[in-house]
Parts: sequence; C-alpha cells; structure tokens
Amino acid sequence: MPSLADLQADVRRALTSGDVTSLASVLVGGGSPLQRLAVHQRHYEASLVAALLEKFPATVWLIGSDAVARAARMFVRMHPPLHPCIAEYGSDFPAFLVACHAGAIPPYVQSFAELEWAVAQASIAITEPPAAWPDVVAVGAEALPGAPMRLQPGLRFVDAKHAVDELLKVYLGGPEPDQFALIDEDAWIQVRGARGDVDLARLDAPTFTFRTALLGGRTLGRALEEALERDAGFDVAAALRALFADGLVVSLGRCTRGDM
Repeated sequence: MPSLADLQADVRRALTSGDVTSLASVLVGGGSPLQRLAVHQRHYEASLVAALLEKFPATVWLIGSDAVARAARMFVRMHPPLHPCIAEYGSDFPAFLVACHAGAIPPYVQSFAELEWAVAQASIAITEPPAAWPDVVAVGAEALPGAPMRLQPGLRFVDAKHAVDELLKVYLGGPEPDQFALIDEDAWIQVRGARGDVDLARLDAPTFTFRTALLGGRTLGRALEEALERDAGFDVAAALRALFADGLVVSLGRCTRGDM
C-alpha cells in the first residue's frame, strides 16, 4: 500500500496530466473506477478553464472566447495551480496565450491581458492609511537611501508595448469611438485600485522604473539609482514628493545594515 504522500502525488498526477499508471492498482469498487476518476479529471479541467475565462473577460471580448478557451485548456494541463488560493492562478496566462496561438492573434494581446490581470488584482485591494512627508524627515538624510519603502497594496505597474490602456478603457465603459486605432508605442502604465475602483495613469519611463523598483522591494536609494540610470535628468526630489502627495506610500522604515 503506498504512503499517503505518494497516494496524494499519484492523484495529483492523474488529475493534472491524465497519467493513471501509478494510481490504477488502488482504484477499486464498482464496475469502472477509471471512468469515475475521469469525471474528476473533467471537473478539474473545466473548473480551472472557467476560472481563467472569468479572470480575463476583456481578453475574451477582444479576441473571442474560443481562442482564450483553447489556450486555457492547454495552460491548465501544463501549469497546474501552485497555491491553494485560486485568485492567484493565471498570472502567467497572458504570455502563454500569445505563445499558444503563435502569431494567429495580434501581438498587443499579451500587454492587454497583462493589464487586465493587474486591474483585477488591484481592484480587490484595500487602501491603507498613507504616510506623510514628515516621516521622511524622521528617518533622517543619512539613513534615507537605505530605507525600505512600502507602497499601497492596490498598486500595479504594466510595461506595455502598445497603448492598451486606451483600449481597456473602452471595454470598461468609456465612450465607444466610431473607429479605434491602437497606437504602436511604449506605454508605462500605473494601475491603482481599491474596493472595486481602479484608476489607470501613464507615467514617464524613469518614474515608472522608480515606482516599480519600490514596489519590488528595493530600498529608496536603489530605486532612485535605477531611475537615474534610465534618465540622468530624473528629478529625484519631485518624484519623492509626488509619491507622498498621491498617498502612495504606506510606510518608510529605517535602514538596516543589509540594505546599505
């Protein structure tokens, strides 16, 4: 008799890949235990495909449900969930969707789907009380470069290769133009959301780099260095004040030796 851990691994393999080789010997009872297992296999795939379609309704609107569903079925088989929370499942789907269709869908679809994912994640966040400018003074000029800064949980940043934010605004209820031309240009998009409300804003390249670095856990000094590498004319003082003026900073901690 296999151990519980081995049995669980065999069940997982049977559901995710269809491989019942190791499980067949312990399936007993009834006339066709493999057929009963097949019911669970179909339910597993169908439920995850449905979850992906629900997560990307704008992408379905853009390219059609058949194209998204075909990619979703392949994604579910090749990339089973790694976390128990289904809300976290699908972050890699936009890139997979475009790769799956190999040139059969427009190249801007990946950026559009990535933006849709960011909007969905940001919209369910809860805004925290923002920090104030005096908190910067409290840290002190010497310690400031190594200080970790935590931003609002409802912030996301998308480096899009096309102006997909304008297209998403149309889907979200903006005025429908008689004609829509998707501009082929880089768009550095900030997504800010909380409790169902979402705001999209364009940033310049160094500001995008600065804020993305902070959200990724960089210290203030390192985030500023990355922004200055992108644009030597980046206004450090203005960028820092804008963060606090917009209420984007939740906390500004003191430096630790490992952060310097």
